[in-house]
Amino acid sequence: MTAAYAVSVRALVAMLVTLNEQIDFLHGQVEVYFGRHPDAEIIRSQPGLGPMLSARVLAEFGDDPHRYTSAKARKNYADTSPITRASGRKKVVTARFVRNDRLIDALIAQAFSALRISSGARAYYEKQRARGIEFNAALRQLANRLVGILHGCLKTGTPYDEAAAWSHRAHALAACTPAHG
Repeated sequence: MTAAYAVSVRALVAMLVTLNEQIDFLHGQVEVYFGRHPDAEIIRSQPGLGPMLSARVLAEFGDDPHRYTSAKARKNYADTSPITRASGRKKVVTARFVRNDRLIDALIAQAFSALRISSGARAYYEKQRARGIEFNAALRQLANRLVGILHGCLKTGTPYDEAAAWSHRAHALAACTPAHG
């Protein structure tokens, strides 16, 4: 029995080594092809987006510059924005349930990663938590904010700027300042 298990484990290890080699190869291919996209630098500049998440976000949003007429349209497609229903004196805010799971998963991962590397994202998240908003809802609100910032950067064709992005919340386009020089 011991010999049979040993053979079985060696076979599994060989498969895992091959699988890891293929994963590394695919990562390299994604980075090369994503890097050729005209918006790659802008998308990669966003906090919390590494090479794989950047490519995934681009793939899920698509690259048609006229597809999203506003940051709100992009947020609605991303399903990060809440649905508000008002009738008379009653107002109900709910999360969206029909959505592109691959996109929302990537955006939530971005928001979670951004908490560690962006002081503005961390402050925005902490403000939501201080208002009594639960962890997942606060993360979704941060993702919503980051989608608006991404939209502004893509619209103006400029990379993310931490200071401009979080200096005020008036307009997501303020997150991108034109490059000088």
